[in-house]
Amino acid sequence: MPVQQLKEYLDAAGTDYLCLSHPPAFTAQQLAHHVQIAGDRVAKTVIIELDGKMAMVVMPATWRIRWDRLSRILESDFVDLADEQAFKDRFPACEVGAMPPFGNLFGMTVYCAEALTEQPELAFAAGSHTESVHMKMADYLALVQPMVLHQGFVRPGARKPSWLARGRRQPDAPGRRPLVDTAGL
Repeated sequence: MPVQQLKEYLDAAGTDYLCLSHPPAFTAQQLAHHVQIAGDRVAKTVIIELDGKMAMVVMPATWRIRWDRLSRILESDFVDLADEQAFKDRFPACEVGAMPPFGNLFGMTVYCAEALTEQPELAFAAGSHTESVHMKMADYLALVQPMVLHQGFVRPGARKPSWLARGRRQPDAPGRRPLVDTAGL
């Protein structure tokens, strides 16, 4: 069963979800493997320290954070991976490393990679390494209302844009999308 706080929240919101038991998964990539879905549909939850405050970053399991870009996009002088000892008490019913991507339930701002929001469904650790929740992305976005980030992440193995491969600055393009979508705030 998902962590009780999450289950009660989803049930009270009338959200459809599926809870699955599986072999222990200590990474989001392992979770994707165990439940046999693409890693782009599995949410990886990362706790960061942002100018002295804890925040949650949610992204596809197959992606990683580009710390320099994340710092720039969040207009922060200090963005770093939070120490597990510093945040484990904020998630009292969760196993460390299996926190669900609902920072709003734990008093944290949630930032979400745009690439994850483009998926129709997502799966994530449900507070334990042996249970996951699967739900519609639209429901997740409505419940959490994360700040959607268009930059600050990279998919390992992705080709660099041609302008970057040649060592040039990114060209200024009219109509470029904003760096942070704050429409849901």
